[in-house]
Amino acid sequence: MKILAKEVIADIPGSRITKYVIHSPVIAANAQPGQFIILIVNEEGEKIPLTIVDSDKKEGSITLIVQEAGYSTKLLAKLSAGDSLYSLTGPLGHPTLIKNYGKILLIAGGVGIAELFPIARVLKQAGNMVYSILGSRTEELLILKNEIERYCDKLFIATDDGSLGQKGFVSNILEEILREETDFALCYCVGPVPMMKAIADITKPFKIKTLVCLNAIMLDGTGMCGCCRLLENGRIRLCCVDGPDFDGHLVDFDDLAGRLKRFIPEEKRALEKFEKHQCKLNSVKPEKA
Repeated sequence: MKILAKEVIADIPGSRITKYVIHSPVIAANAQPGQFIILIVNEEGEKIPLTIVDSDKKEGSITLIVQEAGYSTKLLAKLSAGDSLYSLTGPLGHPTLIKNYGKILLIAGGVGIAELFPIARVLKQAGNMVYSILGSRTEELLILKNEIERYCDKLFIATDDGSLGQKGFVSNILEEILREETDFALCYCVGPVPMMKAIADITKPFKIKTLVCLNAIMLDGTGMCGCCRLLENGRIRLCCVDGPDFDGHLVDFDDLAGRLKRFIPEEKRALEKFEKHQCKLNSVKPEKA
């Protein structure tokens, strides 16, 4: 489980997104679009669920794209090409159902664009007419634009600050599209929970089948702990074994949003621990040769 390559693909103050290519022949041989892995950086790191962005069976590698946000993602960022990971489990979750739906909408925001990329590629290869809407806070954080554009018939971009594309949100662009065209057979959406909820609310009156790729908090990742449970049409579901794709018109997004806040105090303490550790390392003066 060695890191073969590492590349920072977006970096502004407070936000850094990095692409990792990792040697994992078994996962690479079995991975399908929509599936994810559970990664542990070292003995001190938590389990991190990450979407498999790409895989190369011949090279025996998988590609992950990670935004530094918490303790474990910052630990991962300290590793370099040639370093090894403590643990890697997968592929996990159900693959996304791929077929020729006809005319479809693909919508992603933030680092969710990385999760959308493999879905866009295979859905286009299946013969679909693909409209994609990508969103980010600013142009510098808009990742994989050129890669996804290759698999789109129409590409729309929204940035919060208007630095690229239309100023505003992906939901604004979706509303504009649906004023003119409503003959979409599928909408696939991935990104922050408030964004996915907004998209599902917009598509529901038009009866457009809407799938959302959910990012519930996971611990075990194999259905053993029940930590990633959510409500779909009032039924308890587990994101790790029943998902990660769910019917956006049936998901209880308010319940999901509440569950995502459960460990905020612990996350803050872990980050404080990380920062203190880094300060100690930076204060150590190297010995003279």
